Amino acid sequence: MIEGVEVRDLQVNADERGHLVEVFREDWDLYDPEPAMSYYSLSYPGIIRAWHRHTRGQVDHFVCPSGRIKVGIYDERDDSPTADELNTFVIGEHDQQAVRIPGDCWHGFKVVGDEQAMLLNFPTTLYDYKDPDEERLPYDTNRIPLDWEEEPHG
Repeated sequence: MIEGVEVRDLQVNADERGHLVEVFREDWDLYDPEPAMSYYSLSYPGIIRAWHRHTRGQVDHFVCPSGRIKVGIYDERDDSPTADELNTFVIGEHDQQAVRIPGDCWHGFKVVGDEQAMLLNFPTTLYDYKDPDEERLPYDTNRIPLDWEEEPHG
């Protein structure tokens, strides 16, 4: 696993009314440093939101409470022991997990399956509308060895 990436299984407490899932607790090591804000995005089936990274120390924490997404993380940090490593995770309502992403690694996600998906993020810095901490690459860049449009196989 890429240095700094962590995955936490989230407990689903289900009964005949539905379910409840805790997604953030200050006593979890996963959220270190603690988030400064939270937001969600809703994406339609097949949508790819990649690639981007943060260069000022931000850490992201992805949770997918509805639908299903494939998260891609690529380590292009020169000083990292896991440089050039790629991690992917399929998370969502079928497998509730929180993924800690070092912001200086390239990351993004694709909605998989035939339903829209909701991504909940807990970044550790506030978004600066005037000077965003964000670098972007096209989703189909040759710099990262992940083909978002590759057909599932198995």
